Amino acid sequence: MQNLSKEELMKVQGGGITLGTGLLIGAGIVFLIGVIDGYIRPLRCN
Repeated sequence: MQNLSKEELMKVQGGGITLGTGLLIGAGIVFLIGVIDGYIRPLRCN
């Protein structure tokens, strides 16, 4: 195993969740909650 120098460590790019990915995951969760809620307690349209 090889140790990295401080300069090499500063160059390392890590993968992160971008804003678009976070919004997509959040929208999917909200959609699934809505589907489950509509199935469990259906409400009539006025």
